[in-house]
Amino acid sequence: MPVTRSTGLLALGGIAVAALLTVIGHLEVNDDLNPWTLTISDFAVSDRGGVIDVAMVVLALATVALMCGLRRTGRAVDLLLGAWVAGLLLAAVVPTNEPGAAMTASAYVHRYASVVAFLALPIGGWLLARRPDLTPTARTLRTLVVLSLALSAAMVWSAYPGDRLLIGLAERLLILTEVAVLATVATTQVRRSPVDHGAVVPDKRGATPQNGHHKSMIDEDEGLLQLVEH
Repeated sequence: MPVTRSTGLLALGGIAVAALLTVIGHLEVNDDLNPWTLTISDFAVSDRGGVIDVAMVVLALATVALMCGLRRTGRAVDLLLGAWVAGLLLAAVVPTNEPGAAMTASAYVHRYASVVAFLALPIGGWLLARRPDLTPTARTLRTLVVLSLALSAAMVWSAYPGDRLLIGLAERLLILTEVAVLATVATTQVRRSPVDHGAVVPDKRGATPQNGHHKSMIDEDEGLLQLVEH
């Protein structure tokens, strides 16, 4: 199996596992938490080291697999996707504060790691849409990127002048959209047809080229025929 297909499958598998763990993390929380007004991080901090933290790590590893399959992405895309991975890992390791509690140093680290990740991925997705191998999904990628940036702006508004109005909903839609960017790229890798290096390709005159052994035998036969004719 070509590298791009195998890494695409790994990425899709990781995305699916991360999504499942996130859902489980929401269902198993015992506190009376509202997903519309509280962020995923608020749910995660109530279950430190739980499945939501593991889900962020799995999603980061899925992105690494995707990057390995892309190859030659360019320095800018590597840095942006690397920032997304680093932001996810840092947010998983460094907790935010309990809902309603004063912001601590670790909470600020968690917040800005998340901000960097949320901004880096859509910009990287926009640059990836320029790749020739992603041309079939370029419009989808750009649409998802624009939607991600709009949802990021909604989160910023909610976090400051909006008094956290529906910030949980905005964040979940944002994460869903950004994960869709990764899934779109991974799906393209999986669907990409492997190159058959043993295929016979006709030349410009419509003749089927032969391998070196057959060609030498034909040349010898033509030489013998010319000797007989002379």
